[in-house]
Amino acid sequence: MTRDALRIVFMGTPDFAVATLKELVEADYNVVGVITAPDKPAGRGRKLQESAVKKYAISAGLNVLQPTNLKADEFVNELKALEANLQVVVAFRMLPEVVWNMPKYGTFNLHASLLPDYRGAAPIHWAIINGETKTGVTTFFIDEKIDTGAMILQKSIEIDSKETVGSLHDKLMIIGSKLVLETVRLIEKGEVETTIQPKSEDLKTAYKLNKDNCKIDWSMSLEDIYNKIRGLNPFPSAWTYLQNGDETMTAKIFGIEKEHAKHDLVIGSIVVHEKEMKIAVKNGYLHIKEIQLPGKRKMDVKSLMNGYHFEKNAKVL
Repeated sequence: MTRDALRIVFMGTPDFAVATLKELVEADYNVVGVITAPDKPAGRGRKLQESAVKKYAISAGLNVLQPTNLKADEFVNELKALEANLQVVVAFRMLPEVVWNMPKYGTFNLHASLLPDYRGAAPIHWAIINGETKTGVTTFFIDEKIDTGAMILQKSIEIDSKETVGSLHDKLMIIGSKLVLETVRLIEKGEVETTIQPKSEDLKTAYKLNKDNCKIDWSMSLEDIYNKIRGLNPFPSAWTYLQNGDETMTAKIFGIEKEHAKHDLVIGSIVVHEKEMKIAVKNGYLHIKEIQLPGKRKMDVKSLMNGYHFEKNAKVL
């Protein structure tokens, strides 16, 4: 097969997907269409915002489709008219069979974990939250279930002990874009070999994040709390109730350091000393470096202390 013979439709929405689309374009592959989410209102003015993929696709002169219903006859017919023989999916929604089963060479997805572990919506977050020391990216052919299809390629990466979801996201974005390009080249040459995902009852899952599972449980160990906050920094962020005197508010916690130590303080007690802030937990203290209080911007603790006073009985709940 020649490069001209490969007609690719790319599907993706956030920044994570842009690196891959850019990789395909700069390698001179024939991207005949880009499918991305509809524009959404955002910000105080509720102005319509284009997805990161749409912005790049337009700058590259690519044909963009933004369906609201992937099963709608109108969209399915538009997709057929592109005459693609390969579809590449990165950070997009679940596809109906009429879409993923359309192209001759199949539809493959890039997933930010070492499948079969961490199937689901938030694999990068949960790898850090669960204290993993290794993760990676996987390309696989899409089937009727979520992240269960035959695997094509994998690439692993070490997780640094101070890694945040933000830094790991950016590393996997680049590694993933290279893996997609390698996968496309194998398909182009007709040299793809797949591996069926093993079945197991003990697989780790990347559940969708919500307000409840982003709340910090201060009864957990120092290590577990440290991992959870890293795994949610900077997005969507870990949060807690903060009680200061008679006021109880929600606070988002970002930058942190851990200190293993013995103490007899009540779990959750806030200790403030010389513009430093730490929280008493099992096995030690969690030093807060960046925090965001209601109605304020995210700031380092030293800046916060310039205009905010913690009472002696201040604590997190």
